[in-house]
Amino acid sequence: MNLILLCLSISLIFPTSHCALQKPPPLPILPIPTASQLQWQLSSMALFFHFGTNTFTDSEWGTGHVDPSVFSPTRLNTTQWVQVAKDSGFNRVILTAKHHDGFCLWPSEYTDYSVKSASWRNGSGDVVKELAVAAKEAGVDLGLYLSPWDRHEVCYGKTLEYNELYLGQMTELLTRYGEIKEVWLDGAKGEGEKDMEYFFDSWFSLIHQLQPGAIIFSDAGPDTRWIGDEAGVAGSTCWSLFNRSSAQIGGTDPKYSQGGDPSGHDWVPAECDVSIRPGWFWHALEVPKSAIKLLDIYYKSVGRNCLLLLNVPPNSSGLISDEDIQVLQEFSELRRSIFSDNLAGNAILNASSTRGSIVDSRFDPYNIFKEGIYTYWAPEENLSDWALHLNLQESVSFNVLQVQEPIHMGQRIMAFHLEILNEDGDWRRVINGTTVGYQRLLQFPSVESQYLKFVIDKSRADPLISHLGIYMDQFSIVNSAFHRSSPINFYGSQVLRQASHNHSITASI
Repeated sequence: MNLILLCLSISLIFPTSHCALQKPPPLPILPIPTASQLQWQLSSMALFFHFGTNTFTDSEWGTGHVDPSVFSPTRLNTTQWVQVAKDSGFNRVILTAKHHDGFCLWPSEYTDYSVKSASWRNGSGDVVKELAVAAKEAGVDLGLYLSPWDRHEVCYGKTLEYNELYLGQMTELLTRYGEIKEVWLDGAKGEGEKDMEYFFDSWFSLIHQLQPGAIIFSDAGPDTRWIGDEAGVAGSTCWSLFNRSSAQIGGTDPKYSQGGDPSGHDWVPAECDVSIRPGWFWHALEVPKSAIKLLDIYYKSVGRNCLLLLNVPPNSSGLISDEDIQVLQEFSELRRSIFSDNLAGNAILNASSTRGSIVDSRFDPYNIFKEGIYTYWAPEENLSDWALHLNLQESVSFNVLQVQEPIHMGQRIMAFHLEILNEDGDWRRVINGTTVGYQRLLQFPSVESQYLKFVIDKSRADPLISHLGIYMDQFSIVNSAFHRSSPINFYGSQVLRQASHNHSITASI
């Protein structure tokens, strides 16, 4: 009897049944992002500050020969810049430390064409330092743009000499101002300018050595790529997968950049840059885009697996203009009003299958209602039927679908669709989608139903879903009726007021 009890105790302590063991997570599918790339992607949006001598000369591409004394902001306040960013939902800012004209916003030891030759702060000012301090105090990430093209330096065009100067200036920026989260450079250069060979590989190696946590942006990566236009619009199919060997800085095919590459060997997600105004630098006669227009750009950038880099240029006094702040506030309010309430949040869920078993909470379908990408629903392996059934418990109207993948496990989904159950008992397809990635937002004419079916049609590996949401966007719909007759200085307040009083308007987007 004692022997039987002993054997029973041993079997309880050391169970032999494989069913009692937890099933491990699925294997990531390569390529996958680095820790820095993950942090970058999770931030979703950043503000770009184009500021320099061009701000005071009504120029976009300065000649490089303007007297440094023109740089004379009378009220420069980088704390205001950072606070505007933070209040508007942006937790990363990037400054043009040097634009194409070669004027440096810090006192570089390698040129006199900088703030030390300006009358501002009696020649002892440092815009980069002031912004770095303000960003650190506010808990906002800092990035810097150092233009490769330099129209001032006489050594530009002399390969070795200029590459040495460029790396010297880069070293100053990456060793004087604390942690730098992003280094931004491009291949922009005007026609007829001097030929110049840039030692990009040397630049990238030095940047990663001096700032290991920094993301490097260029047309072709290595860490994030240009989307291929300056309208802030990504391709409707957008992969973070990319072949860097198929891209060249200054000469990448825009279509390849917009869509990425489902067979790509490198993880190089896209960044969508666009300016709130027609120009990149501040001009007194220009006005900002409306909040509704920014919302449309948001859907086509952040909503297509990209980061939105929105340029908001400080004015000649050294402040973000009031009209730009108003638009940013309204843009923030639009996003809050639409996305603060997931209309599917209380749904009863059924999955086509669940990895391991239905009691394994690590892969439970209800994980799609949790915040963050690190919890997710995973179906059972080696199946091809991948679907989530949602009972909303009441009939709900909506016109936006949000889907997210746990991208630390790789980008997987290639095609999906959403169906609703009609009153006559038939399933009707509402919208089709292709890639998902970090986040996909799809708009469609308003529909109403209690029962939804989210179906994954094609995937590179077993699909994983970290979030799914449905929302009602009244503002884009109202804008379609107002935009045609809107005056140029209309920012969006009228739409906000109209939508709050008129919830019944429906239209096709």
